[in-house]
Amino acid sequence: MPATLRGRYVTLEPLQAERHAAALWQAVRGQDELWTWLADGPFSTESELREALAQKQAATAAAFLALIPAATGKAAGYASYMRIEPAHGVLEVGNILLSPSLQRTTAATEAMYLMARHVFEDLGYRRYEWKCNALNEPSRRAALRYGFTFEGIFRQHMVIKDRNRDTAWFSMLDHEWPARKRAFESWLDPANFDEGGKQRQSLPEITVAQR
Repeated sequence: MPATLRGRYVTLEPLQAERHAAALWQAVRGQDELWTWLADGPFSTESELREALAQKQAATAAAFLALIPAATGKAAGYASYMRIEPAHGVLEVGNILLSPSLQRTTAATEAMYLMARHVFEDLGYRRYEWKCNALNEPSRRAALRYGFTFEGIFRQHMVIKDRNRDTAWFSMLDHEWPARKRAFESWLDPANFDEGGKQRQSLPEITVAQR
């Protein structure tokens, strides 16, 4: 499952604690709010973060990828493929950590595009899932922006950090991917940005226009 995915704005490579910990620590230190909706963190030292990354690197239930923007060449976040069910052709994208420098960037959007493309075109899966705490409005907005379909709320689904979690479920299906791919690629095209880097059309606007 782990593979290196390369784009114009970002590269995703298998997460390695020794390779990525220092850069990730510099990207997230002092930003405790980044861990609000994640199952682990925040971490008070680089060594604590490094240990957590080592556990992720060794995990067999999920495949973690470091997100490395081309502009810096340094890891600024990570994401994972998880709940992988080859027999059913289903997996989930989750455990997404985006440092402040990576949030709301073309690199972040391209990372989600590259992961989805790998799922449908390289792995041949049928269903790609996005799940989050129902209270996590930024994650829910992101799922819709990327073209996932909201499927409902699983009430009292989990307990995370001693708190109840109702889970919002979203999905993208293989027959939907060609249209999602066209929208992603149109948005990521350099022609969609002006000289100052501002988008000419948003991803949802492009999605609607291409229907």
